[in-house]
Amino acid sequence: MTDTSKVIEGRTGPWEMVLGLEVHAQVASNAKLFSGAAVGFGAGPNMQVSLVDVAMPGMLPVINKHCVEQAVKTGLGLKAQIHLKSLFDRKNYFYPDLPQGYQISQFKDPIVGEGEVIVERDDGSTFTVRIERLHLEQDAGKSLHDQDPNATFMDYNRAGTALMEIVSRPDMRCAEEAAAYVKKLRTILVYLGTCDGDMEKGNLRADVNVSVCRPGAYEKFRETGDFSHLGTRCEIKNVNSYRFIQQAIEYEARRQIEILEDGGKIDQETRLFDAVKGETRSMRSKEEAHDYRYFPDPDLLPLVLDPAWVKRIEESLPELPDAKKARLQSQYGLTAYDAGVLIIDQARSDFFEAAAKGRDAKLVANWVTNELAAKLTAGDLDISVSPIAPSEIAELVALIEEGVISSKIAKEVFERMWAGEGAPRAIVEKAGLQQVSDTGALEKIIDDLIAANPGQAASVAEKPQAIGWFVGQVMKATGGKANPGVINQLLKSKLGV
Repeated sequence: MTDTSKVIEGRTGPWEMVLGLEVHAQVASNAKLFSGAAVGFGAGPNMQVSLVDVAMPGMLPVINKHCVEQAVKTGLGLKAQIHLKSLFDRKNYFYPDLPQGYQISQFKDPIVGEGEVIVERDDGSTFTVRIERLHLEQDAGKSLHDQDPNATFMDYNRAGTALMEIVSRPDMRCAEEAAAYVKKLRTILVYLGTCDGDMEKGNLRADVNVSVCRPGAYEKFRETGDFSHLGTRCEIKNVNSYRFIQQAIEYEARRQIEILEDGGKIDQETRLFDAVKGETRSMRSKEEAHDYRYFPDPDLLPLVLDPAWVKRIEESLPELPDAKKARLQSQYGLTAYDAGVLIIDQARSDFFEAAAKGRDAKLVANWVTNELAAKLTAGDLDISVSPIAPSEIAELVALIEEGVISSKIAKEVFERMWAGEGAPRAIVEKAGLQQVSDTGALEKIIDDLIAANPGQAASVAEKPQAIGWFVGQVMKATGGKANPGVINQLLKSKLGV
């Protein structure tokens, strides 16, 4: 049955899109895949380059064991098959930023095989993206075209950096699903510590394969595995933000539909996304790049893994997002939504747990994901460098639970905490922000209000919600410091509600 939410209406009838992604994740490592050259962002041009990286004569690649371990760890985190024997191949093509004239990659025998990622949509429903493979490969350098009007300069700092290419099956059916998949994949990689997930620096980027077909064709493909049921795909290279992924997909799908509806055909090609214009443009014909003349790299032996070593890596895996979400729900009684918001960022979920010990977890979650998150976003700060510590959020929540301050006053206290005025309890005592819970003082205020407003008081019997007016007046009289619970109790008693 066709999901109508994924249908695109065209002039000649409905269409659907089919999406598969190849995500390139830079391996978190201090050295490159086949050399000891440093890896890092911000170094001067060609400051992190070894003789191996620029293919000097007689230089031989030596595999970085840590990068292999990171790939295995990622495969295990994706519930994928780990191949105990894999091969490195030479992928032959010429490009100025590829000094060897080939890229060392993996083709027929990758280190990681089939796996899966379970992704949650905005409405809480889930879908599964099948992982076809994960392979290790070296990155190329960078061409700089804006340094001189008559020359191109080359920076080889990135050349040889270890990448994991994670290839999905065409299991996504709309732009939102593709972005959600990349977001979930990034979260898993960051939890594992195998990639920092920094998309702005290009450490995580996606090649998006887009095709369109008529409703029902995708279901036939899933039944038979025959790609002829799907339309010709185009690949959009190196998209590095969730928003751009969605924009590129939506533009490309519409472009293909218009061509087909005008009687044309889709050329299989590689395209680039222009973020300024919000459109894709042709980069090269895919047919020109079909024959990379792969063959096993003669300088590298087959990569053979010890099963016991793989087992030790598996046993050392950290708690992953799905498991953490389930635990936050069961251990702290959070809703699926609240737990889902917290686990997107590992540091945020750790902050929450540190603050929630012995406190109202729901209240803590609200402060962490709302007020604190808003302040951090406005200041472009990561929660790991938050000026407010988890213990201070816990103390603020404790003051609310103890009835010392109201939720409204707590927001004023929070603002003062952010301004660096001190810990919550000290702020409350110094500024005299304690909640008024003295029934004698509150009774006098209420009695005076009722006496001064007999008509308003009489209307409460017929219209109980009118009691809210009295609550507001009491709060106004006490500068917002009265305990709302005590006010309501006294008013109901005196007004006979």
